Amino acid sequence: MTLYLWVQAAHIIFVIALMAGLLIYPRYKLHQLSSKPGDELFETMKDASNRLRKIILNPALILVWVLGLTMLYLNQSLLSQGWMHTKLVLVLILSGLHGYFISMGKKIDRGDVAPTSKTLKMLNEVPFLIMIGVVILAVGKPF
Repeated sequence: MTLYLWVQAAHIIFVIALMAGLLIYPRYKLHQLSSKPGDELFETMKDASNRLRKIILNPALILVWVLGLTMLYLNQSLLSQGWMHTKLVLVLILSGLHGYFISMGKKIDRGDVAPTSKTLKMLNEVPFLIMIGVVILAVGKPF
């Protein structure tokens, strides 16, 4: 197996970890919001979401970017393809969403104004929808 394929395999592994984290993080915060600061559930969900952020979300995001940029370095012809430009825009949006989730989570942890449960439920679906686009672009290379 070539170096490119090893890097690609690792990239996919960490994309899966990142997506798992982005899909569960808003749910943790939703459960946290169903209680009050100081309550057992609030503190349990706060601790769980902080561990998720530190152990899975942040490291996975960093590795996804490092490995993705490494793939682009190893196969620079990808940068001349339109689908890759669109995929990179979606990845930037997904990365921004990660930052928004973390910022929102810290506000919830402090007891500051938090989004509504409905907003959190809707936000929970956004990473999945973006991922659908990224996968279609990466596999189908439609343009």
